[in-house]
Amino acid sequence: MRGRGRAPARQVVALALLLVCLVSCGGRPAADSARADVQRILDRRAAAVLDRDRAAFLRTGALSWFENLRGVPFAGWSYRITGLHRTGDRATADAELRYRVLGYDRAPVTAGRTLTLSRRPDGQWYVDAETPARKSAQQLWDQGEVDVVRARHGIVLGVGQSGEALHRYADLADRAVPAVSAAWGTDWARRVVVLVPKSLEGMAGLLGSPASSYRGIAAVTTGEVGGPPAAPADRIIVNPDAYAVLGGLGKQVVLTHETTHVATRAHTSAATPLWLSEGYADWAGYRGTGRTAAQAAPELARAVADGHLPAALPADKDFAFSGDAGELARAYESGWLACRLIAERWGEVRLREFYRAVGDHERRAGAVEDAMKKVLGTTPERFTAQWRAYAEDRLT
Repeated sequence: MRGRGRAPARQVVALALLLVCLVSCGGRPAADSARADVQRILDRRAAAVLDRDRAAFLRTGALSWFENLRGVPFAGWSYRITGLHRTGDRATADAELRYRVLGYDRAPVTAGRTLTLSRRPDGQWYVDAETPARKSAQQLWDQGEVDVVRARHGIVLGVGQSGEALHRYADLADRAVPAVSAAWGTDWARRVVVLVPKSLEGMAGLLGSPASSYRGIAAVTTGEVGGPPAAPADRIIVNPDAYAVLGGLGKQVVLTHETTHVATRAHTSAATPLWLSEGYADWAGYRGTGRTAAQAAPELARAVADGHLPAALPADKDFAFSGDAGELARAYESGWLACRLIAERWGEVRLREFYRAVGDHERRAGAVEDAMKKVLGTTPERFTAQWRAYAEDRLT
């Protein structure tokens, strides 16, 4: 007697054959098919960017920012889908963009991107828009057409700037790189990438932060402290609004300061206090300019004259961009004065060795103490006392 719940043998065999066919004959879930199809479109899009092929790019989607980056020399450009959200013939893709600027990036820059797509009657997916992903920074070409000026020691990429202005930045870079090599040595890339957006808001967009965080800051340098040798090149990002009010010397000091961060990156780590990394960059920036201590540290000089000599070197929190402008200036000037003291009393070579010894330490705790003992033959307590006496002597 047959069991009522058992299917006929012919039906079981047919069902098994159907399942085999779905697997071996190319059947797959619709979502997987769409993801693969969209990835192929993005691969074609990436190839079109590298080939400067406008027609090929248009076959993948709207022209969008394609014309904005035609002058930028890329050595690589690729997308990797990290998520796909589809509703019928509409989809949103989350992707990781990886690109390299030819001659500068030893490893790809990565950026989160969001792409909205639609499927056309012929079944092909089409990119309607591509924008920075949520909480991701803009790329320069998201802000407009990128103009490119090549310098002897770097490349300047700008949006909304005249060619004359960008050439001035290139001249500053060409003076900054040799100056930094003279102070730090030549064991670094000895070339820089300078990004000049149209405004403070553009700078903030490139950093993925509110504009209020950088008001009054002339430039910043991006990069991973203690990063591997094979890494994207640091970007020096200029705030053209703040830069414009500086004099000729100020502009040069700022760009040399930021270039110093590029040079010292491999020996800057979580163990390096900001008074040392920022102080050394300022020291390299002012080196050879002939500026007196009072001229280079006016805010600290005023504090000392008013009887407010700092009791200690500044803490990392004192360098917050969102803090009091006077306090921030005094923090930078205090770090600069400390490095100037080391250079005068122990010599420039020892200053460089001290910087490296601190940064090469395994952790923050004990880094300055060990380096001061090993390189300078002193202690933080004795050094702080010397620094305070030096400040009184040089700033009054």
